[in-house]
Amino acid sequence: MRKILVIQTASIGDVILTTPLLEKLRYLYPDAEIDFLLKKGNESLFNSHPYLHYIYIWNKETNKYGNLLQILKTIRNKKYDLVVNVQRFATSGIITAFSKAKTTVGFDKNPFSVFFSKRIKHKIGKGIHEVERNMELLAFLPSNRKFDVRLYPSDENFASVAQYKSHIYICIAPASLWETKQFPKNKWIEFIKSLDGELSIYLLGSKNDIALCEDIISASNSKNIVSLSGKLSMLESAALMKNALMNYVNDSSPLHLASATNAKVTAVFCSTVAEFGFGPLSDDAVVIEVKEKLACRPCGLHGYHKCPEKHFKCALDIDVQLLKNRIKSE
Repeated sequence: MRKILVIQTASIGDVILTTPLLEKLRYLYPDAEIDFLLKKGNESLFNSHPYLHYIYIWNKETNKYGNLLQILKTIRNKKYDLVVNVQRFATSGIITAFSKAKTTVGFDKNPFSVFFSKRIKHKIGKGIHEVERNMELLAFLPSNRKFDVRLYPSDENFASVAQYKSHIYICIAPASLWETKQFPKNKWIEFIKSLDGELSIYLLGSKNDIALCEDIISASNSKNIVSLSGKLSMLESAALMKNALMNYVNDSSPLHLASATNAKVTAVFCSTVAEFGFGPLSDDAVVIEVKEKLACRPCGLHGYHKCPEKHFKCALDIDVQLLKNRIKSE
């Protein structure tokens, strides 16, 4: 097999959880050209990836379908031996079905999967991790080896965050795209106030999270807390998380950054549950969730912008001491 294309045009976390496929394909076909199709904004995750030959970047914000058509033309001309489609939406199905690849494989939930060479069942639940689901796409290529989620921060990425590693530190990524997946601001503040004042704390996030991080800093009264929100690339964030005493995250993309560098992580799950298959994969990983069995939890696979029951007990009833205990145990 000489030319392989992997497609995952979803969000950051979904893309990271696709990386074991790249690891397996590289292991089985070390001389093959492995290409990746991503949506614009996620390509920086692979700036220093050693196994990728080419990255297609699909700009969905401007001329979405015109860009898609151009990418499809390029892919058809490449004449791939194998196209692996991890995405379940119709647009990625069109690319796969009309790619002219010798073998095409994807999930049966994709509307165009009827045109794929191989259709794989996609099942949510029963504690099956998303990585396991994704790896089923390559089950027809047997291997006894285990392949982990992995990103490759460069030496430059590690050098750029070295200045923050002079003291023992923790990282907190307080935000999420979905409010019901986000540990509330006042709970993060309560947690930070309970910590040893000498511990360095770095708040991580995107430019959209700057205001939240500044609010947390203002209310926490900690002299050793710094917001790096919007200041670090995703790979730089991963490089910083790798050596942290502990990383605290929501059910969101920083969780998967921690998994991809085997960083210690404490993941707070509010409205969602790890049994959906998006829990942490680091060797030292713990999921924190409300102890009470709530009839309304989980309320959905992806969460909501507001609690449907208007009480948000799945987050507000979590004891921050559970988070603090993860440092005490170190």
